[in-house]
Formats: sequence, structure tokens, C-alpha cells
Amino acid sequence: MIETFAALLFAHVLADYVLQPGWMVARKRDPGILLAHVAVVLALSMAAVGRVDAPEVLVLGAAHLVIDAVKTWAVRDTLATHLADQAAHVASIAAVAFWAPGLWASGVWAGAPAILLDLMVLVGGFMVATRAGAFAIARLMATQLPLQSDTEGLPKGGFTIGLLERGLIFVLILAGQAGGIGFLIAAKSILRFGAVNENRAASEYVIIGTLASFGWAIAVTLATLALRDALPTLEITSARP
Repeated sequence: MIETFAALLFAHVLADYVLQPGWMVARKRDPGILLAHVAVVLALSMAAVGRVDAPEVLVLGAAHLVIDAVKTWAVRDTLATHLADQAAHVASIAAVAFWAPGLWASGVWAGAPAILLDLMVLVGGFMVATRAGAFAIARLMATQLPLQSDTEGLPKGGFTIGLLERGLIFVLILAGQAGGIGFLIAAKSILRFGAVNENRAASEYVIIGTLASFGWAIAVTLATLALRDALPTLEITSARP
């Protein structure tokens, strides 16, 4: 079951956060655009489990369509609705994995080296920590008052900094060097000090964004490690003489 869940989750992350460009998100109220996105979800899900004839994957695609339709037409796009939307997607993936736990074992990747599924988990976790984190933090910061600044920063500078810091946190924890996160916080505080030391609103804005970004990356990385640990270990048998 866990192999099927991990593969389908990887496909979902790619479909929602890598292969869904901004113009597609902006035009999702167009039924054709929404169906095109669901088609990408279906194709990636089939590729991830190595099955094109599984009706359970079609059910998952239908669930994705319903969840996205509700989010697109029935609710406002906020951090709460975004997280609820993703929670619903993960729940539907878990339900399909519980209903059809043998999807992975019966697919073309079943005989592949165990490292393939391990890479799916790691790459998927990295994308959730970085790309998905960008969407979540942006929605959180949208609830704060707009930050006014006399200096114009680089285009998408904050976005890029966020991606880099969350990516570094993911790598540090994965490498067993979680203590390095403290150095990241210190370095960012020093670099930001000159811009916000006399502006309380700017200071609070930066603190909220930084803590949220770091917290997201840490939580996602720990969840990734937990899912990775739940995968079956690769058994190596000694060769007979």
C-alpha cells in the first residue's frame, strides 16, 4: 500500500506544483483548462504506478476534478482553502492506495531497483518543501498589510530567497545537519537588519515570513523522512557459491 501511495503522491506533486503553470491556475475557471490539468494528473498517475489500465487511477482523476472544481468555483483562494484542498487530494490518494494497494506491485516499475521509489519520495518532498511552500507562504503573507519600502528589490527576489532557504533546510535535515538551520536564520537576520531595524512593521513582516518558511520546510522534510522510512527496505541476499 505504501508504495502505491508514495508513487501517486509523487505524481500529484508534479502535476500541481511543477507542470501547472501560472496561466493555467489563473484560467482554471475555464472548464477546458481544468480538464487539461486533470488529464495531466491522470497521465502522471498512470506513469508513476506503471499502469494504464487501472480503473482506480481513473477514480483518482475524477476525485481530483471534483476537489479542484469545488476550490475553483465554491470557495475563495486563501491559505486555509489551499491547505484544505491539498489535504483532500492527499486523502483521496490514501483512499485509492488503501482500496488498490497492489497498483505499484502490478505495474511495470515493480521490478525496478528500490531506489526508484526512494527518489520519487525525495524529489516529491523537495518540491513540496520549495514550490508548494512558496504558494502557502504567499497566501499567508497576503493576509498581512502590504509592506511599504522605499527601496526596490530584485524582481521575484523574495520568492527566490524563499525557494533557496527551504531547499537548503531540506538538504541540511536530510544530511543530518539540522543544526545548520540556526546559521541560516542568523545569516538572514544579519542581511535583513539594515533594511528593517528602524521599521517595526517591516521587522514583523520579515519575522512572520521567515518563521513560516522555515517551519514549513522543517515539517515537510520530517514528513518526507517518515514516508521514506515507511517504504520497504531493499533486501540484498548473498550470492550462493
